[in-house]
Amino acid sequence: MAVSVKLMSLLVGTLGVISFVFGVVAENKKPASGTPIPGKGHVVCKYQSDPTVALGFLSFMFLLASSCAGYLSLFYPYEGKSVPRGAFFKSSTFFAFFNIALFTTGLAITMLVWPTVTEQLHLTRNVHFNLDTACPTAKTGLLGGGAFLSLDSSLFWLVALMLAGNAREDYFDEIAEKGTTNVEAVKSSA
Repeated sequence: MAVSVKLMSLLVGTLGVISFVFGVVAENKKPASGTPIPGKGHVVCKYQSDPTVALGFLSFMFLLASSCAGYLSLFYPYEGKSVPRGAFFKSSTFFAFFNIALFTTGLAITMLVWPTVTEQLHLTRNVHFNLDTACPTAKTGLLGGGAFLSLDSSLFWLVALMLAGNAREDYFDEIAEKGTTNVEAVKSSA
């Protein structure tokens, strides 16, 4: 099966939705707090078994896969026809959505990784010498926010892909108007 814009958009969208689902489920499964068990001069926090760390990590991995596929799909030479990157960035709309997609991806990664790592640290470092500890968990709402940003990120990559398709068509129309061949166009763009 040949790589096409439709296939890449389906891949980016599907991976983004899967990342969103894992992030929302991770947020919903996260316990509010652990159970403090007092000892002699310390408190051991006992946390119920929950899949928050695994689901947060899976959400992050699918976000990364969606974003990599989105980025690579923009500049892929479909049907063997490559377009110089400068031709894409001539469009201010493409430039704006490309940067928005990068920004939302970075923000989503931050909001997914931060609570996932924090939750893992709470689970592994569960002995506290502060006798008044409440056995905290990761900040509430960050995983859910990261999940929504993950979905937003994949949607922005899809918009950038549509705009890249328009820029690709404009580039080939411009070449056809000038009457140059593909070889001459590639040489002039290098």
